[in-house]
Amino acid sequence: MMPPKAIKHRRSVLPDALSYLPDNVIDIILMHLPSEDAVRTSILSKKWRYHWCRLTELKIDESLWKTEKDFLNPTVKFTKIMYQLLSLHEGPITKFTLFVVHLASCPEIDSFIYFLSRNNIQHLVLNLSLRKEYRLPSSLFSCSQLRHLSLCFCSIQHLSAFQGFDKLISLKLCEVNISSELLESLISHCPLLEELELDIADKSDTIEINAPMLRLFDLSGNISCVCLKNVPRLVKVLLYGDYIKAEDLDFAKLFECCPALEHLLFFSLGSEFSAGAGYEAPTRLPFNLNSVKRFYLPDIMLVESYKLSYALCLIRSFPYLEYLEIKIHEYGFDYEDEDDEPIPEPLELKHLWDVTFNHLKEVKLGYVSGTTSELLLIKFLLAESPVLERMLIDRQYLDLEHLDTRLQIFAEISNFSRASPKAEVVYIDLSRSLSYELKY
Repeated sequence: MMPPKAIKHRRSVLPDALSYLPDNVIDIILMHLPSEDAVRTSILSKKWRYHWCRLTELKIDESLWKTEKDFLNPTVKFTKIMYQLLSLHEGPITKFTLFVVHLASCPEIDSFIYFLSRNNIQHLVLNLSLRKEYRLPSSLFSCSQLRHLSLCFCSIQHLSAFQGFDKLISLKLCEVNISSELLESLISHCPLLEELELDIADKSDTIEINAPMLRLFDLSGNISCVCLKNVPRLVKVLLYGDYIKAEDLDFAKLFECCPALEHLLFFSLGSEFSAGAGYEAPTRLPFNLNSVKRFYLPDIMLVESYKLSYALCLIRSFPYLEYLEIKIHEYGFDYEDEDDEPIPEPLELKHLWDVTFNHLKEVKLGYVSGTTSELLLIKFLLAESPVLERMLIDRQYLDLEHLDTRLQIFAEISNFSRASPKAEVVYIDLSRSLSYELKY
């Protein structure tokens, strides 16, 4: 046990050690702490007292004003915190994150955004799930140093004095109320934009994306309203469609100007495709997308459906496809309560006869359970892929089957003809490793 004198000496040395830490070391420590803990370091020593006021990166969320034992109105507490930041902070703020949930409308946010616009803000995240829709002030659009901007649950009503974000690299708009015209103008006035994420729910007007430096486009919601007009460097597209009317979905319009596209993910969020009587989905695009190398289908049922028809339409238009990843949606889930709906027909060879895979090297199939349609797909891919190297089959559902059934499925697959002498079939549990490489 340490002697009492040594303990007393150790306690006396600690504050001095903290006081002599270099400023840059203190900055690093504070940036890795939650905001409330960073403020609490004021009690450590005189040198630490106001050091948090010079932080260049700040994150403000409800953990600062919401506690179980404090009955003070959270809006009042939030207002007090914002006032302290405005009055005490010194120097630039390069990164600021504000996450607000269920507060009343807070005019202090306007003042703080104005404060940020005059302090070299480069990375701004505003998630404003207020009780009343928050209208962004004009001062936001004067932040000339912005490189990353993320806006959620707010509205943009006008851009009268907006000259453009000349340095903006990434833009995210989620549940933002903005007209199609304003959205087009905002995007086109970001000449260096490389990453764009949009969540579009109710727009019916076509939105033309004019972003010559764009490399990643992530679109959720109504994907039928977007046209990629000027995107010569676009490499990766992630489509999360919902509430899709098949006759409104025009992939030709969407991909016509995508000469560099290499990676495509098409996910329908479990929504059903619907179409009017007599409508037939296109069998292929009017042009080939020769640059597409990787195609991801995270949710597809191997039954007669518009969703499958559009997936095959895309596959037929990718003559140089090298990597295919499919997560098979279990049949029956979407139809168990639809007594009046006709049961869709399972996948048949006629849907695949004109599809070729002359460059396909690797296939991943997730959630395989051994149905006839799945075995047909596996058989076809092995027979029509002359340079295939590996087929990874997810076995987590297969392992739930009786041993005899499982062995019978394995034996049937092993007897399938293979166009590629190098092709190997590997069974693996992909539940933890099945990923869609959302970043490039």
